[in-house]
Amino acid sequence: MGESEFLAQAESALSAIEAALDRLNDEDMLDVECSRSGNVLEIEFINNGSKIIVNSQAAMQELWVAARAGGFHYRQRDGQWRNTRDDSELYASLSELVTAQSGSPVVISPDAD
Repeated sequence: MGESEFLAQAESALSAIEAALDRLNDEDMLDVECSRSGNVLEIEFINNGSKIIVNSQAAMQELWVAARAGGFHYRQRDGQWRNTRDDSELYASLSELVTAQSGSPVVISPDAD
């Protein structure tokens, strides 16, 4: 995959994550503040001040996630962002991480409207 294709896919993923979290906020299922600076999405949990950071790493062609549970790297494979260690899928993993840090069960989907 070329750099421009990676950047487009990474941007799409970051935008989808941010939109999903905004929807959950609007539905009062979650209380987070999302802020975006270029290729970095910062998710701050209002109830406890903890954060999850999602950012793209163009040189590695990966999305990186930093959360209380640790750091995770995701690479595109067969149209999905897959964890480079355990093959878990980004949105499923992020749902678990957000649930753990927020204390509220949530599902983050890239295409939920």
